[in-house]
Amino acid sequence: MPRTTDTDGTPVPQRLLAAATRLFAEQGYDRTSVQEIVEAAGVTKGALYHYFGSKDDLLHEVYARVLRVQQERLDAFADADEPVEQRLRAAAADVVVTTIENLDDAMIFFRSMHHLSPEKNKQVRAERRRYHERFRALVEEGQEAGVFSRATPADLVVDYHFGSVHHLSTWYRPDGPLDAQEVAGHLADLLLRALRP
Repeated sequence: MPRTTDTDGTPVPQRLLAAATRLFAEQGYDRTSVQEIVEAAGVTKGALYHYFGSKDDLLHEVYARVLRVQQERLDAFADADEPVEQRLRAAAADVVVTTIENLDDAMIFFRSMHHLSPEKNKQVRAERRRYHERFRALVEEGQEAGVFSRATPADLVVDYHFGSVHHLSTWYRPDGPLDAQEVAGHLADLLLRALRP
């Protein structure tokens, strides 16, 4: 069985993911070989196949690890004991910040999702749908309470916000004029302005 950590103490799965993320971002998923990933991670092919099974599994995990964090955080915001407007604003800002913090992952995913096997693609779509549905439920809660306008259907409101989030990887630069928190604040405020009665 492969070693679970390397000499510097970093677990092998994390080393593989870090190497794959860097290479996929620099070269593209389809132009990155398994050999390049294992060499960059300093492990054997056997280790990669032990932990991930395939390059496809690595691509899925690049996206899934960010979505898991975002889902946990959204669930915490949605379940908080605060007015719906505050919960939605916090959730809307958080998805922007966590996307910017994982910009390579987001870029890789939107550029390479079509490379996933049909089964993995279906799994990712289901995971994303669950996230979007929880977010939409916050919008609907506010609409039903009369806090938010019903003029625009909740589905369109959610698509509007996530269109902005998915577009971040094409223009956001860490050395640009706005930091992650500022961009998040602006986009969350735009969303709430669109929902104002």
